[in-house]
Amino acid sequence: MTTVEGAPLDFQEREQVELRLGGFGGQGIILAGHILGRTATVHSGRNAVMSQSYGPESRGGACMAEVVIADGEIAYPRVVAPDLVVMMSQAAYDKYAAERPANSILIVDEDLVELDDELERGRSVLKAPATRLAEKLGRRIIANIVMLGFICGATRLVSLEVMREAVASSVPRGTETLNLQAVEAGHERALEVLAGMERGEGG
Repeated sequence: MTTVEGAPLDFQEREQVELRLGGFGGQGIILAGHILGRTATVHSGRNAVMSQSYGPESRGGACMAEVVIADGEIAYPRVVAPDLVVMMSQAAYDKYAAERPANSILIVDEDLVELDDELERGRSVLKAPATRLAEKLGRRIIANIVMLGFICGATRLVSLEVMREAVASSVPRGTETLNLQAVEAGHERALEVLAGMERGEGG
């Protein structure tokens, strides 16, 4: 099993997974949280609950979505100790990343987030070029969907097919093809990162 700094990456067999996603308003963080919940409930038959919060600015300020996915009943609807933290802006990283548990896994958009080396020493971090890949596809706004593909590939939280189905049923009609390309791009990049880690190249 692939690990980052000793933390296992395979979430597929976990009975409950807590996720925290952060970014800036307008980046599609809440939609990404909604899609993750949808992968669990509609497409995988599991239970999920999502909560969201914004900074004082509705657009541009830090925002966060929290998702709890479980095989059984979810006793508490908020994330207490996230297994996975995904940060897509510097403000969100500065606000939300430091408090995560030491054994959690952090995924950041490597072009938008500068890591605190002291904070991250010895901790589990993966870097995803989500915005860069989205720009290559022609729409920066789909970086959140690229990140979902990366999460899928890196953690095996759900299968690629389940993620594709959830994305296709959640995005505006007429954008399905582009968004599915975004999922594929993120997923492919995650597999490349994991292969590099197995060769000892780091995350």
